[in-house]
Amino acid sequence: MCALRLKPALFIAFAVLWGAATGATKGQPRQIVVSAAISLKEAFSEIGGLYQSRTGGEVTFNFAASGELEKQIEAGAPVDVFASASEKEMDQLQAKRLIDEASRANFARNTLALVIPAGSEVALHSFADLAWPSVKRIAIGNPKTVPAGQYARQLLEKMQLWPKVESRLVLAENVRQVLDYVVRGEVEAGIVYSTDVQIAHGKATLAARATDLDVDPIQYPIALVKDSVNSRAARQFVDLVRSPEGIRILEKHGFLAAK
Repeated sequence: MCALRLKPALFIAFAVLWGAATGATKGQPRQIVVSAAISLKEAFSEIGGLYQSRTGGEVTFNFAASGELEKQIEAGAPVDVFASASEKEMDQLQAKRLIDEASRANFARNTLALVIPAGSEVALHSFADLAWPSVKRIAIGNPKTVPAGQYARQLLEKMQLWPKVESRLVLAENVRQVLDYVVRGEVEAGIVYSTDVQIAHGKATLAARATDLDVDPIQYPIALVKDSVNSRAARQFVDLVRSPEGIRILEKHGFLAAK
């Protein structure tokens, strides 16, 4: 077996996760590690609190871009549950037999949104307005690892805007970094999820929303990771996410019902 070389930061992250996953001793509640798309942060944190009060178990969340989380799981990170902002990452893990296929299910849906800094002098009203010369910097997630960036590129290409804006793009590590750039006024516009708009607390303004005609449906799948050492507890978390109570929490945070 060949040795796996990890970047120091990734190694540290794995060590923290491993400590969380194996820290329970006999008589203590089981701990599970949930790697989830960062756009789920607020909703999953609330569901995690409900899970802990119901089961007595503990949840350690690892929020990041879905592509980065996929790479961590492929590299052997001790994860019990994976929730992605796109089916692509889950498909790739399934193809490598790294998830429990029977546990996989879509549990939520999202849409893309164009946002601008609050009080911006560049008043955009549609994605087509991104072609304006006054829009000098546009933030999107890096399409290589960020589903929101992949969807943004798909939309811009479909609208024949990609060649016009590519040189002005600022690529972010995840969708929340895109929102941060907009809130701080470092870019004229950003493409995020509709669910991200409500956490901007008025510091970013919604300019336009995409439809399913503009971009492929944005489905969020969830599944147990195959090597989970706490599969029973992990399944309880997945069941709670998909329960009526879990769906109500997701809807409260702006997510749409899965198709």
